[in-house]
Amino acid sequence: MVCACATGCSGSGAAAEDARAAADPVRTLRNAADTLLDAGSSEARTSMEMATGGTRVTIRGEGVYDFRRQLGRLTVILPQDPAGAAEHRPITELLTPGALFMKNRGAGVPADKWVRVDTATLSDGNLVTGGATDPFAAAEVLRGTRTATYVGKTEVAGVAVRHYRGTADLDLAAKSASAADEAALKAAAKGFATAEVPFDAYLDDQGRIRKIRHRFSFVNGQHRGTVAVFSTTLLYGFGTPVTVGLPRSQDIYAGKIAEK
Repeated sequence: MVCACATGCSGSGAAAEDARAAADPVRTLRNAADTLLDAGSSEARTSMEMATGGTRVTIRGEGVYDFRRQLGRLTVILPQDPAGAAEHRPITELLTPGALFMKNRGAGVPADKWVRVDTATLSDGNLVTGGATDPFAAAEVLRGTRTATYVGKTEVAGVAVRHYRGTADLDLAAKSASAADEAALKAAAKGFATAEVPFDAYLDDQGRIRKIRHRFSFVNGQHRGTVAVFSTTLLYGFGTPVTVGLPRSQDIYAGKIAEK
């Protein structure tokens, strides 16, 4: 009888937690970025997929991120050339408030130089340009959640999570975002084919994002249609120490970048 009671109580507790998770998913998701600030930092894996010319291309990244300082470092791996050419050298990316630094960028940039890009000047706010979405910017997109539903429990990398599915509005997200991401999200709202961003988000028991997948759409002028880009960010190893040293001014390339 004791066992039966314990099991029943445990089941009721889990059911109550699920009921709370389903009660107000919009508010839960809008608060997810603040929960990452409390977590401080994490390790991250990213992937960005798009279909072009009948071929699906995936760009992968891995590194660390400090949510409070909005500083991160990723090593981004480009896919092999469809013609069979040797793989590109990994690109080192430094993510900072308002700017992206890239090394091994190619396109005529010397191997020992960095390229600096102001993210607010990019039509997508650097949500896709760098081949990886800034992890905190990915979370701040959720501040613009318009509609959301609680899908249920599942696991991400062996961790129990709650799965939510919804749509965020980039204009709304920009209004509640940090100062560093506000301009970038405003640019993305104007630059994408639509400011509406469908997403799937997976939060652990502490409310921290473990996985988030966005679907961004931009206009393909050549084919007069829209192209979908799927960006996925995985977060783990919360509390990992993060050290990001920014390039010296003399190490930043000031010349012209060749068009690809």
